[in-house]
Amino acid sequence: MKPKIKINERIDQLYSSDVKIIQSSQVFSFSLDAVLLAHFTNLNAKHDRNIVDLCAGNGAVGLFLSPKTEARVTLVEIQSLLADMASRSIQLNNLENRFHVVNDSIANIFKYLSSDSIDVVTCNPPYFVNREQSIKNANKYLTIARHEVLTSLSEVLDVSSRLLKMNGKLFMVHRPERLDDILFELKAHRLAPKRIQFVYPHVNDNANMVLIEAIKDGGPNGVKIIPPIITYSGSDYSKEVETILYGNTD
Repeated sequence: MKPKIKINERIDQLYSSDVKIIQSSQVFSFSLDAVLLAHFTNLNAKHDRNIVDLCAGNGAVGLFLSPKTEARVTLVEIQSLLADMASRSIQLNNLENRFHVVNDSIANIFKYLSSDSIDVVTCNPPYFVNREQSIKNANKYLTIARHEVLTSLSEVLDVSSRLLKMNGKLFMVHRPERLDDILFELKAHRLAPKRIQFVYPHVNDNANMVLIEAIKDGGPNGVKIIPPIITYSGSDYSKEVETILYGNTD
């Protein structure tokens, strides 16, 4: 049965993987950071049996992983409107047999899942510290998605670490200006960074995204800074990003 598409909703597609996502102009829609996080996430088909996507929104990151894995995937999203969209996107892609949504705070995830039981955690969390003087969007859905109103970097990494098995992996996208906070909190929560990739809008711009892979209880040192992604070539997407979005168009 095809899911119902509600008023103000549309179906968008990641053409490189044929994954369809239900989106709405009234709430936070997925953007390039979700696509790049899914692309950055390395999965082991034999060993990665349980995956959790925290702060899942409408399910984009987890669903974009679906062609790369046969694992069971849990999408955790506190906002009921977005969680409902994620559930219907699961139906739209015929993934009900191994994808499901938990509509709750990430702090409550241990009501549904056991600690030390997950192979891979992914997360595209709110980027901005929730300060009184912070300028916030009038749309509450956008504010919750962008600012640490209902969770924080520390809580995200604490929950990730508690969920992961020993040597389980975390994959996260964030802002480079929070990198000192991220590295501090990773270490505080037994997560060793192992692979970092910066994303730059154009050549000679400052980075505007950072992708990080960390291992629970991983050994010190050995961090790899892998080649960057450049988003645009002039006003068009770069060839690399175009391929990630649309597949090989040659």
